[in-house]
Amino acid sequence: MYVAIGIVVVFGAIGLGYLMEHGHFSVLFQPAELVIIGGAAFGTFVIASSKKTITLTLKAVSKIFGGHEIDKKAYVELLLLLNEIFFKVKREGFLAIEADIDHPDESEVFKKYPSVISSASTVNFICDNFRTIISSNMTPHELETLMEIDMAAQEHDAMIPPAALTKVSDGLPALGIVAAVLGVVLTMGKISEPPEVLGHSIGSALVGTFLGILASYGFVGPMATNLENKAKEHEAYLNVIKTAIVAMASGAAPQSAVESARRAIPIADRPEFEELNEEIKNWKGNQ
Repeated sequence: MYVAIGIVVVFGAIGLGYLMEHGHFSVLFQPAELVIIGGAAFGTFVIASSKKTITLTLKAVSKIFGGHEIDKKAYVELLLLLNEIFFKVKREGFLAIEADIDHPDESEVFKKYPSVISSASTVNFICDNFRTIISSNMTPHELETLMEIDMAAQEHDAMIPPAALTKVSDGLPALGIVAAVLGVVLTMGKISEPPEVLGHSIGSALVGTFLGILASYGFVGPMATNLENKAKEHEAYLNVIKTAIVAMASGAAPQSAVESARRAIPIADRPEFEELNEEIKNWKGNQ
């Protein structure tokens, strides 16, 4: 939603300012320059990228306007899910959750928390680590190290799209100049035309520079920053899971493990102690 609002604000501010100076939008409509700049930008992206980078970037860009939103509500759902799993383990043992972690899409426990199961990487992270606990004799310290390795691998892949888009953003102003130069070349072929024709032609050529700079700093660069922020938010989200599971594996009671996880949540999204405690009480009352 905020991305769409930002795009509207960018177009609105530029368009309004242009109209205030009595500009005509017909001059800015240059499909050929859009083809030159957009096509060349995509081409350079393909040249610079591996198949993996292209796939990850296109997939990430498609989720900029939606996808899993990590906010206080999402963190509360995550803590409640972990709390329910921990209590089930305490009452019935680790084997009681085997069916849940082997088939989370069919698990009644996971189905209660839609914001968690909407992220496949989060579900896999939770399930893989519980499978490790069940099938091995890892110490809590070894388990924590293993989760950090997993998180680093996820962060590596998550940072590929923003890095690729940043490179494209850096090149767009230069590609705008390329389009402008081609426009000037065409203008030179009209040197015998009246000043009105030459002026229009030169103005059209300069639109290329405008479009390249606008695309770079108004859209592609901010998109790269957006994806980078999402990657950091997801890393913080996984860190909460890691903190809870390590605490539980170290022998902490379910509510103590969940409280440890709550403390790992970034301040802006962290639920208050009483707020979470009330949610847990409500969950216990529905059991």
